[in-house]
Amino acid sequence: MSRTNHQLRLAARPVGQPRPTDWGHVEEQVGEPGDGELLVQVLYLSIDPAMRGWMNAGKSYIRPVEIGEVMRAGAVGRVIASRHPDFAVGDHVSGTFGVQEYCVSDGRGVIKVDPALAPLPVYLGTLGMTGVTAYFGLLDIGRPLAGQTVVVSGAAGAVGSVVGQIAKILGCRVIGIAGGERKCRSVVEEFGFDAAIDYQAEDVRKALRQHAPDGVDVYFDNVGGDILDAVLTRLARGARIVICGAVSQYNNTEPVKGPSNYMSLLVNRASMTGMVVFDYADRYSEATTQLAEWLADGRLKSMEDVVSGGVAAFPETLMRLFRGENLGKLVLKIADE
Repeated sequence: MSRTNHQLRLAARPVGQPRPTDWGHVEEQVGEPGDGELLVQVLYLSIDPAMRGWMNAGKSYIRPVEIGEVMRAGAVGRVIASRHPDFAVGDHVSGTFGVQEYCVSDGRGVIKVDPALAPLPVYLGTLGMTGVTAYFGLLDIGRPLAGQTVVVSGAAGAVGSVVGQIAKILGCRVIGIAGGERKCRSVVEEFGFDAAIDYQAEDVRKALRQHAPDGVDVYFDNVGGDILDAVLTRLARGARIVICGAVSQYNNTEPVKGPSNYMSLLVNRASMTGMVVFDYADRYSEATTQLAEWLADGRLKSMEDVVSGGVAAFPETLMRLFRGENLGKLVLKIADE
């Protein structure tokens, strides 16, 4: 059967926010899998802040997407042809399939998922890389103890919402920082945080003094910039800061704004550590097994913000992240299940 694959390729490296001219829309015929390969129809794409960094040239934790290359993206899909011994037609799988409708894969990095256990978009969020990021970032680097105070920025997003819920499961007091009344209400009412700070309407430092009078033991940072600087003024002795992302800085045309209050790390004998989820690849199953158990017993809630529109909707859907319009994990639907 002849199939046409619609793809989105990087046409130019963005300066500031990505523009429509930074993308090229390409159509090509879908090839058949060779020996040891499988053909996947992409059903859902993961939309992540990290994508903005992947578009830049230069050294990072992962190679950049090259000009003319299909935009990198995690996805879930269905196997529609296979010459690979580990995958059969009809299997549902997740992997880095890119912003396109079909992908021929050699099976490396591809794992089977079960839509009977959880809806497919959940495997891009709580049971995917964002959930695993939250799990290892909080537990391995943050190391919270029951009764300690945990603060999470980007608390209504894919990673932050899971971080806060895990901290509550561990018996911590959890404060979320988010933008807008709707998000802050969800942080408390939907995700179970003890309190939420609206950085758009409140003085963050003043609110932290109110909600964390004894200081912040663990800060899980997804945004960087002014929010990071504010939390640095409220650290408890021995605090741990997890640097997961800096979404407030990704579209800057000026140099990244670093923390001016970093001496608080010295005064409070605190630590600030960066984390990249790929470093935990050999332990992914540990995280997903535990996350699945918490989902099954109702202690963890997964929220997906699913947008329809296919490959053509990717540029605008990505910008929703930087406008702060998503609640929970942002997912782009490519095709019907």
